Amino acid sequence: MDDIELTLPEAILESLPADSEDTKQDMGQAIAGWEERVNAALAQDEEAERVRAVVDLLERFEDRWEAYDEFVVELRAWGQSPIYAMAWRNLHAAVVRQIYEHGDLGEHIDRERNARIFEDGIRSD
Repeated sequence: MDDIELTLPEAILESLPADSEDTKQDMGQAIAGWEERVNAALAQDEEAERVRAVVDLLERFEDRWEAYDEFVVELRAWGQSPIYAMAWRNLHAAVVRQIYEHGDLGEHIDRERNARIFEDGIRSD
């Protein structure tokens, strides 16, 4: 499978305050690191291993996405601006979307996730 090129959506950068250069740089570095990890997963020899590795990464992104979403609520409850938590949450969501849209990877991801749900259902009985 071809390498993926993750991008930092311009809309996320534009949502940040003007004095957020450090955050923008951190996000760029995060995207580069995530891209490297996803491409390492895609470089696995066997298709099944590739998909399993990508799904593992997706689950980590989704966990972080949920954590940042919870931060948004907490920050609002404390009367603080959630703009940075929202930006990081949205970045994780954008990365998940980009991975799903890469070639036919989305179909393989869905199959792997369904297989995991099935296996977990059998083990829980």
